[in-house]
Amino acid sequence: MEDNFSNYFNQTGKVAKEYLETRLDLIKLQSAGKLSKALGLFFSLILAFLLFFFVIVFLGMVLGFWIGEMTNSFTIGFSCSAALFVVLLGILLIFRKPLIQTPLSNMLVRELMSEMDIVDKEEEAKSQEREEKDADSKKMEEEEELYEQL
Repeated sequence: MEDNFSNYFNQTGKVAKEYLETRLDLIKLQSAGKLSKALGLFFSLILAFLLFFFVIVFLGMVLGFWIGEMTNSFTIGFSCSAALFVVLLGILLIFRKPLIQTPLSNMLVRELMSEMDIVDKEEEAKSQEREEKDADSKKMEEEEELYEQL
């Protein structure tokens, strides 16, 4: 009798240890996947901002030269161009949270939670199937009861 209990506890301990090791491996793989998605998103955003920066710089130069030719003074042209960028910077600093921080954080969270959404949708589909089966079985039971009453 004691042999059975010790054997049972030994086997249960081994299974629990294997389960915990497998669970730890799963968590490591999931975190690596999420980290790689986050880093990919981060580097693509850095690249997009870098390209956007160069576009803005060249548009500023074009605007400075154009205003300089119109006023016959490149100093005035580039001063007006710089003033425009200072105003745009001020607007950007004032509205940075709704324009930059919130959309970026939402994008990052959406990207990281995409795997969880897939799992949640699968669980919802399974629960809906179970509910439909339960409803069907209840209907069958009710029909059988009505049939028996006749």
